[in-house]
Amino acid sequence: MVREIVKDPVFLMQKSDAATKEDLAVAQDLLDTLLANRDRCVGLAANMIGVLRRVIVIDDNGSPLVMLNPEFLQTKGVYDTEEGCLSLSGVRKTKRYESVKVRYQNMEFQTRIRTFRGWTAQIIQHEVDHCNGVLI
Repeated sequence: MVREIVKDPVFLMQKSDAATKEDLAVAQDLLDTLLANRDRCVGLAANMIGVLRRVIVIDDNGSPLVMLNPEFLQTKGVYDTEEGCLSLSGVRKTKRYESVKVRYQNMEFQTRIRTFRGWTAQIIQHEVDHCNGVLI
């Protein structure tokens, strides 16, 4: 189900709890919401649809990818950039890493470890910040 985007910074600054199998419907809603906003969005975190769980969905080079409980194992190559967000107006400066190694669970709750680079790595970092209650 496509959900409305939360724009309340007080809510968005709360840390999210770990996702469980009971949150798979949230992951599906997040995926549906990303696809409905594909023309203006490349990633979403569950708090952006009103759920404080560690679930993100990103555009992985044209294919949607759901990540439950993502965590960084390694980061490399810091750089300065600017980002916007569906939940906030405007664009803000931030620091990101060129490469991130991420451990996460897929929709079957299988653990995956994968390294992402460039634009996809930047999207993941933005959404994990949301999970951590960090707004840029």
